Amino acid sequence: MGKWYARPVLFVADVQRAVDFYVGKLGFTEKWRFGDEVAQVDRDECEIIVSSQRPPKTGMGMLFVELTAADFKALPDAFAANGVAFTHGQWGYPVLIVDDPDGNQLFFPDPESPGG
Repeated sequence: MGKWYARPVLFVADVQRAVDFYVGKLGFTEKWRFGDEVAQVDRDECEIIVSSQRPPKTGMGMLFVELTAADFKALPDAFAANGVAFTHGQWGYPVLIVDDPDGNQLFFPDPESPGG
């Protein structure tokens, strides 16, 4: 069997606003765009498609982003420097949670915590 590959789709109200957030606040780059309805942003091996094509699903996404321990430890300062609000949470282990402008949630689990 080959390697499985997935790109999550997060539904948003405004693709440009979402791209601006992911690029300007979280350090992604815009990889491609299809009109005003769909775009993909990338950072390292994390690829996310944002789409305004399903309005009833806007803001319902949840995505786990795995980081190295060093990158995880640097997150709070990086978020603060870019004006990104985040909360501490639990998902059986500690996580940092960021809501995008539409309410989609990115969970960053602590890689040094059991279960993380």
